[in-house]
Amino acid sequence: MEKLSQRKGVCDLQLGKEENCKGAEIFQVFFHPKKRRDVLVLTPWLAPIVWEGTFSRDILDAQYLQKNLVTGVVTFAVENYVQFIEGFMSSANKYFLAGHPVNFYLFTDCPEKTSHLQMAPENHLFVIPVQHDPRWQDISRSRMDILSSYIQSQFQHEVDYLYSVDINVQLLAHVGVEIIDALVATISSWQVTLQQEDKASETHPESQPALPEGQGDFHYTASFYGGSVAEVYKLSRACSAGLLQDRENGIEGPWHHESHLNRYLLQHKPTRLLSPEYYWDTELSSSSILVKRMCPVHQHSQRQDPQTQSVRPFFFSV
Repeated sequence: MEKLSQRKGVCDLQLGKEENCKGAEIFQVFFHPKKRRDVLVLTPWLAPIVWEGTFSRDILDAQYLQKNLVTGVVTFAVENYVQFIEGFMSSANKYFLAGHPVNFYLFTDCPEKTSHLQMAPENHLFVIPVQHDPRWQDISRSRMDILSSYIQSQFQHEVDYLYSVDINVQLLAHVGVEIIDALVATISSWQVTLQQEDKASETHPESQPALPEGQGDFHYTASFYGGSVAEVYKLSRACSAGLLQDRENGIEGPWHHESHLNRYLLQHKPTRLLSPEYYWDTELSSSSILVKRMCPVHQHSQRQDPQTQSVRPFFFSV
């Protein structure tokens, strides 16, 4: 993999063991797992799972400001998904890392739909024209390739952390700097039982993301993930290569880039997990979800989640 250059005046994005250990020590200052005994707050590999009540945002905000960091958000709005631009942008402008500089990178085939959008003074919107693919499956496949290409050519010079978010969501509460870490994944709100055979994953034996029987940690949604630019670059490159291999083999998995994302995160453990409150399906209910921070906007004419007809949600407990 090509080594990414670091943004001027900012810490090295190629995190080593020393930096990770230091980050873990700092995290203990603001992470309070004992305040949520009703949910799982730590993974088997000791990565924190962020829930409402488990972190001190004031401490995090102060540390984030001192580092002079910029975070980027990548989202795609093509064809029918153009209708979600205004709702997403207005809510993200209000709630995503409020008060901190954020670059929003909007890939769309209708750039004229964005001229009226108003951004907070610290935020910037970059509209990037992109051609639409005839099928939503092809759009899904091309996202990883586009993401890795733009990280290499542009994003690595402009932001320190980068997050991919679906356009058909609305933010309902603050999503703050508690999400910032080297490699961050969001646990799906449709997380199923702990039995591995029930876990939503790619099972075609010839598919690149096919999981070996009995393996898997959590099911992560592709609607919200990210991390340092260097880590997201490695993730997107790997997923793009897997998707290309599947296409050459004539394989079209049911989960597309989400399957490849989950395979990658099985082999490269996230350094921080976001609980389902960071992408909560409003068709569900749970006493564990104290705050719904980000929710999908359902539209009956759009593709429905194939899991919703066959699985039940799994809520974490200790």
